[in-house]
Amino acid sequence: MKIACVGGGPAGLYFSILMKRQDPDHEITVHERNPAGSTYGWGVTYWGSLLDKLEAGDPESARAVKESSVRWSDGVAHIGDRSTTHHGDEGFGIGRGRLLDILAERARSLGVRVEFEDEIADGAALPDADLVVACDGVRSGVRERHAARFGTDVALGRNIYIWLGTTKVFEAFTFAFVETPHGWIWCYAYGYGEGRSTCVVECSPKTWTGLGLDRADEAGGLALLEQLFVKLLDGHRLIGRASAGGSAQWLNFRTLTNRVWSHGNVVLLGDAAHTTHYSIGAGTTLALEDAIALAGALSTRSGDGQAELAPALDAYEKERKAALLAVQSAARHSAQWYENLPRYIALPPAQMFALLGQRHSPLLPYVPPQLYYRIDRAAGRVESLRRLKRWLGPKVARTLHGAKQGTKHGMKS
Repeated sequence: MKIACVGGGPAGLYFSILMKRQDPDHEITVHERNPAGSTYGWGVTYWGSLLDKLEAGDPESARAVKESSVRWSDGVAHIGDRSTTHHGDEGFGIGRGRLLDILAERARSLGVRVEFEDEIADGAALPDADLVVACDGVRSGVRERHAARFGTDVALGRNIYIWLGTTKVFEAFTFAFVETPHGWIWCYAYGYGEGRSTCVVECSPKTWTGLGLDRADEAGGLALLEQLFVKLLDGHRLIGRASAGGSAQWLNFRTLTNRVWSHGNVVLLGDAAHTTHYSIGAGTTLALEDAIALAGALSTRSGDGQAELAPALDAYEKERKAALLAVQSAARHSAQWYENLPRYIALPPAQMFALLGQRHSPLLPYVPPQLYYRIDRAAGRVESLRRLKRWLGPKVARTLHGAKQGTKHGMKS
């Protein structure tokens, strides 16, 4: 096949790697509009289950990704002057730029052409290829050419956020909630290596305008945020990414869905197909899982040509839409939890952090927070007893069996 990937993010690069490993004769070009080494997003997060999938797809790049990642297992929440820590599952962080370098280098080593500063401009003809993979992000220009065909829908979140970096290295996934005269403002922060961390700041529109962040340029906005989060940053600076006009890049999150994911020989991948709120930290993982699923579906093609391509693209879409249902629901509820932060913020820190961990629940918005916490604790104790019973069951059975055998042979304890 002749394949063109429009967009040189993790999804497009990893898809090209998988397809070259399937068949070295595939002719694959990745068209990236930005210069080499230019990226955004600071660090990205993922969990151990993704590493297992990457290892199965391409052990060499998986090994490089793992070696370049930092790990954490604790979550820390600072709520005003109060703090609490939760011990949880192991998570990973890696610089987005480092991840792209690893995947681009691996793709080129397999014979993929990676073309930087190669933008497919609006209105220009799409690359001449058997398959065009649109992996050019949430504002995909390729998708927008046929938006009506794809059935694209975008819903804007209520809160305002900005994606920043900092030289403060966080060894745990850290949340910080700061009260101001205009309401609460908070951040999520995590390390990703090279002496840097990601720091995503979020607040309600009322707080944003009350603090004057809507009118501040980037330098002024960063100075104000550094003052608000001075205890968290411990003297370190925040790092921004100003737009051409010098204004800070505050955004409303865009939740994007598409009714269908392919049209003719064009197929959507990653954020071009779907987005999930950043508060669940799943964007990069879902994009890479898209790449794995699309490569797997294409491996089953029975022949060449458009007629044989369509069933593979349909199978890919069906598989990924089914896998995304629970994740998209969790992301919606997570975003709503933060939009309704005043409902939870006055709880004792341990209770508030526990409900932060339960923010994906569709029941939480409809149950009084303290009641939900007590119910959840009770259910946890019941489940712990069930797990203990399941664990003890075989051991008790073996013990009883041994006692019976001992009695049978005349032995007594």
